[in-house]
Amino acid sequence: MADFSRADHLPNNRADRQPPHPSWLPRQRRGTTPQMIGRYPDYDVFDAVDTWDHATRKVIEDRMALAGRPLRFFTADQEPTVRAFCDVVLAQDEEPRVPVVEFVDDKLFCGRSEGYRYADMPDEPGVWNLVLAGLDEKARERGADAFAALDLDAQSEVIDAFAGGDLSGGSWDQLNVARAWEQVMSGVLSGFYSHPWAWNEIGFGGPAYPRGFMRLGPIGIREPFEAPAATDEDPVQIVRDGRI
Repeated sequence: MADFSRADHLPNNRADRQPPHPSWLPRQRRGTTPQMIGRYPDYDVFDAVDTWDHATRKVIEDRMALAGRPLRFFTADQEPTVRAFCDVVLAQDEEPRVPVVEFVDDKLFCGRSEGYRYADMPDEPGVWNLVLAGLDEKARERGADAFAALDLDAQSEVIDAFAGGDLSGGSWDQLNVARAWEQVMSGVLSGFYSHPWAWNEIGFGGPAYPRGFMRLGPIGIREPFEAPAATDEDPVQIVRDGRI
């Protein structure tokens, strides 16, 4: 177990300013989490399945069924690029992985949108197509056939430039790069945190309907269905103390 009295596990206090690999967290003993590690090793949101109504269970079953589903929006040529991108931005470097690519693919194939579009941007499918083409173009500038063929350090450098809005040329000139980052990451994070495996990782209690909540008092009092974390360290207090 990590020594949480030390602050060197925090990214800004490490020499490379990068977070440590999450393997320092406990192995998951109950349920499933990404890579089978997490702060709540004895928690499984599916213990509450009997408290969900039919409609709630159906929504969650549909999300679980995404894993392994063939892609219908992304092409065979795009699939390695979008998988590599999602793996890097989410630090999912081994199984089990939350099926984020399948979530985004299903959303785009079915035409579910956020209900708005920036005047200087293509529609959401167009944004994804240009982003994936742009990632492959930057990989070719580095001597690789495609983004997925780059090593992790090179992929991270390209993604850092994307996040900073610092990419140009080719497909990138057809995008507001900063907005493109926000748009694709909104889809990636929505897919990740809507999945029960991510709920297990963060100790989220899952759907509250029709069960509801009963602990409405001071922060820190757990619901009966919630599990304690492997550490009591409060990240909010760390920020207030100025340690990051």
